[in-house]
Amino acid sequence: MKNLRLITPGKIILLAVLLVLPLFFSMIGFSYGVLVCCFAFLYIVAVSGLDVDFGYCGQISMGHAAFFAIGAYGSVMLHQYAHIPVLATMVIATVLATIVGAVIAYPASKLVFHFLSLATIAFGEIVYALLLNSPGGVTGNAVGMFTDPINLFGLELESNERFYYFGLAVVLLFLLAKYLMVNSKVGRAWIAIRENPHAANGMGINVTKYKVMAFAVSAFFTGFAGAMYAHLVRYIGPDTFTQKQSVMFVTMMLFGGTGSIPGSIVGAVLVFSITEGLRMFEQYQMLIYGALLLVVIVALPGGVYGETKKLFDNLMDRRKGGNRHAA
Repeated sequence: MKNLRLITPGKIILLAVLLVLPLFFSMIGFSYGVLVCCFAFLYIVAVSGLDVDFGYCGQISMGHAAFFAIGAYGSVMLHQYAHIPVLATMVIATVLATIVGAVIAYPASKLVFHFLSLATIAFGEIVYALLLNSPGGVTGNAVGMFTDPINLFGLELESNERFYYFGLAVVLLFLLAKYLMVNSKVGRAWIAIRENPHAANGMGINVTKYKVMAFAVSAFFTGFAGAMYAHLVRYIGPDTFTQKQSVMFVTMMLFGGTGSIPGSIVGAVLVFSITEGLRMFEQYQMLIYGALLLVVIVALPGGVYGETKKLFDNLMDRRKGGNRHAA
């Protein structure tokens, strides 16, 4: 019965709006809006994964661009060199990103705070260096690689409209998976570790096991988002997977609000929209991300969604209190 709360009138209306949105954009002659939505979908998946690691388990990662890259390059290289269908390469590359995430997470789970942050930054830089100077040039090095669109059981998603509906379905699937995880025994263990790892260990929770699990799940989400990116753009190059991309993921997560499913959605959509709106100032992107992070830290510690929800709850409490006094 609890899971029935997933389906509410508001969510049904929102889904209906999303289903007809490409038609609306087509009617007003704003086809670029569909592409923006496609990017927003894959960023929602990536940021939702990062939120599992940080928002629920308390592990900060500043190197998630590496898993984004593994998903993208893994899928493209498997398709180009092994001639495996794209959909299958996306799954394989995502599993590879998950395995790498678990391997990295085991020693990293012993680290905390800035030590963990520095370790993930170092990992991201190693992956970037390998992409830029790969053995035999298998990654295309600085030139990058071109690839094909997703082939969904014979239907090529070569148009942005087709990719839009694929992306929407993926977002719904990944958000459902996240909801089920964070509301399970595993999710409760993650939250206990986030609040106090020593107390969680004292209660019999295998802290290392659940930290590795959270990191692996996070890598799975981000790796699949990377594969989506590669076959949406149909070109990948090392410059997409720099430290700036990792900072963007963290900014999205913190700006929307951590430890919540809507927070990841709000953060990804708002920050990406701001970035697109200020594309003419691309050279100042890191400055923009820094300013957004300062806004969150100083004025919105709970993120846009978290602070809005807190304000709404306070207003509702005051209203109920006023009604009780009137009675």
